[in-house]
Amino acid sequence: MEFLKNHIEALIFCASKPIRIADIQSCLNEMFDAEISEEDIRAAIEQIVEQYRQDQYPFEVVHIGGGYQFLTKPAYQASISILLKQQSNKRLSTAALETLSIIAYKQPVTKVHVEQIRGVGCDYAIQKLLEKSLIEIKGKDDSIGKPLLYGTTDFFMQYFGINKISDLPTPKDFEKKENEIGVQDGDYEESEGDEETSDTDTDI
Repeated sequence: MEFLKNHIEALIFCASKPIRIADIQSCLNEMFDAEISEEDIRAAIEQIVEQYRQDQYPFEVVHIGGGYQFLTKPAYQASISILLKQQSNKRLSTAALETLSIIAYKQPVTKVHVEQIRGVGCDYAIQKLLEKSLIEIKGKDDSIGKPLLYGTTDFFMQYFGINKISDLPTPKDFEKKENEIGVQDGDYEESEGDEETSDTDTDI
C-alpha cells in the first residue's frame, strides 16, 4: 500500500489543479497495467491527508473543486499573501465580481439577463471572466436569437475554495432598487476602460 500512496502523493503534488480520483485511477491503471480500485485509492488519500495534518508540515492535502490539491495551511496565509501581493496586484474589479456573482447564482444565464439584473452593460466584464477561465459558455438559450448561456467553471470553485455551487453563501437580492443608478463597466474611479490599456497593474 505504501508504494501506491507514494504514487498518489506524487500525482497530487504535480497536478496544476485539483486532481479527481477518477484521473488518479486512470493514471495508475495505465502505469501498473492493472485495475486499481477506487477504495484503495481513497484509503491511500486518507493516509496522505492524515500525514500532512501534522504540525511539522506547512502545507496539507485539501479536498477542493471536486479533487485533491496541496495547499498551504492557514497559519502561513500572512506570508503567502504578502508574496502574492508583491508578485501581482491584479484582482477582480467590482464590475467583474458583480457579474460573476450573478452568473454563479443564476447559471446558466444569458448576457442580457445579467445586464437586466445589473442594470448596465457587461460585455467587458464577461470577456475578462472568460479570459480568466472563471466562466465558460454552456450552450445556447432557446429564446429568439439563440443567445449564449454562461456558467461557472471548475476553476471558479478552485478559485473560491468550494467543492460545489451549493457551497456558495445564500444569494442576496441582486435586483437594483428603482432609484439606484447602475454603474457602467467603465464608470469606476479606476475605470475598466483604462484597464484595457494597462491591464498589467489594475483590476480586470
